[in-house]
Amino acid sequence: MKKILKDIQKHLLSGVSFMMPIVVAGGVILAISLLGAEQTSTGMVPQGELMTFINQLGKAGMTMMIPVFAAYIAYSVAGKPALTPGFILGFIANSTITFNGTEIKSGFIGALIMGLAAGYFVQWMKSWRVAKHKLFRSVTPILIIPIISVLSLGLIYYFIIGYPISFVVNSFTKFMTNLQGGSKAIFAVAMGVFSEIDFGGPITKAVSMFTLTLLNEGILEPNGIFRVLVAVPPIGIFLATIIAKEKFSESERDGAKAVGIMGMLGITEGAIPYAIKDPKAVFPSTIGGCIVGALIAAFTGVTCPVPHGGFIVLPVVGNKLAFVIAIIVGSLTTALLLKILKKDYVEEV
Repeated sequence: MKKILKDIQKHLLSGVSFMMPIVVAGGVILAISLLGAEQTSTGMVPQGELMTFINQLGKAGMTMMIPVFAAYIAYSVAGKPALTPGFILGFIANSTITFNGTEIKSGFIGALIMGLAAGYFVQWMKSWRVAKHKLFRSVTPILIIPIISVLSLGLIYYFIIGYPISFVVNSFTKFMTNLQGGSKAIFAVAMGVFSEIDFGGPITKAVSMFTLTLLNEGILEPNGIFRVLVAVPPIGIFLATIIAKEKFSESERDGAKAVGIMGMLGITEGAIPYAIKDPKAVFPSTIGGCIVGALIAAFTGVTCPVPHGGFIVLPVVGNKLAFVIAIIVGSLTTALLLKILKKDYVEEV
């Protein structure tokens, strides 16, 4: 069992290593495009055709990072033939699909699962006797493996992953709606726990849609809390690389500079590679930081009228000082927890 878990960890780290440059490039370019953007009720709108194009470049990187992650997990398991199902299934995991009447995307968690599934499925297919037969040897990697693996695993994704996620999203939305009318502290803690637990995945999207629904009804506080929390994990990780250098590799520290910039401009996804590399330390640390940030925002009456977060929306938020304090204190909490929970980095020989 230990060997299997170690192999899986190796495959995940392979996916992260290929994904990280795309996260950094896409995130920083997207952040540049948002400088001077117009804050509207539908989001941040870049100014002019050039900035709109730069925005599209950044979004392309942020969209591609998940398929690349899944593809190179699969590649690490089964080599080149696994790239095709890895890319396609990773793309599907990062696309909005309708399940049971609910629009969802499983994000990096779905891509992680499908990347491993694609790798091990292709590895199994390569052992088939027909795949080794001289009549089929040349067409197996370009015809048989891609078609069978994509179709089979795609259907598994739809029925076994998609439907349960849609059920969880629907149940979670009802749960948050019921909490909203209760204790402010309980509601803030729930926001802190769930808002960025999957760094832009289905649960995060459910929280976002919940706050935007309330926003349309003139209730701004939940959206204010949420827009604080999108900045906390990436900024917290960046701060951790400063106050706890010994916990991170040189490449992680270098990458965190871009991740910090992304966090300041409300882009949470930069935290994903760090969460995948060390989930035992990163998840509790980011959740802890988000709880602190959410409590500060809730009890100081922070509001936000736009569907974006981070310091870039500061001009339009209500109680600006509290908004800044909530982000900074939440991020520092994440950094301190990482310093405590994360083991010292040891370079592999």
